[in-house]
Amino acid sequence: MGLKAGGPLFAVRDMKMSLAFYQAVLGLEVINDFGANAVLTGGLSLQTLDTWASFLDKSTGNIHFGGNDAEMYYEADDFDTFLTDLKDHPEAELVHPPLEHRWGQRVVRLYDPDHHIIEVGESLEKVAKRFRDGGLNEEGVARRMDISLEYARKLLK
Repeated sequence: MGLKAGGPLFAVRDMKMSLAFYQAVLGLEVINDFGANAVLTGGLSLQTLDTWASFLDKSTGNIHFGGNDAEMYYEADDFDTFLTDLKDHPEAELVHPPLEHRWGQRVVRLYDPDHHIIEVGESLEKVAKRFRDGGLNEEGVARRMDISLEYARKLLK
C-alpha cells in the first residue's frame, strides 16, 4: 500500500495557548506552523478546532474534548528533573500524580489545555539500569520488568 507513518493530530480551541503549553511544559519545538495547523517535534500536530470540524463536515459543537480515550506518550531523558520542572507549570493539570507501573516504569499523565492526555514516562532503559544499579542482575531485571532476558540485555547496554 505504500503508507508512511504519520503521527497524532489534536484539535485545539486556541492554537496560541496550545503551542505555548507544548513548548513550555514539554519542551517541544514547532517544525512547521501553517496557521491553522502546526507540526511539533515528537510527532504531534495541532489543528484549529474550526478547520478540524470543517475537514469532518461537522460543526464545532460536534467535536468533544476530554474523552480520556487516548494519549500522546513521551519519554523524559531525566524523569526526576521533568517532575521538578513540572511544578513550575501550574497550567499543567495532572490526570494523576506520578506513579510507578507494575513493571517499574515511573510515569505522570497530564492534560493539555483542551484535556488531551499527555503521558511522560521514564525510559525503559533508565528503568532497567535503575534496577541493575539497585542490585539486580540481568535475569532479575527481566523478571522485575516482566520482559525477556534478551530485551533486558538490550536495555542494559
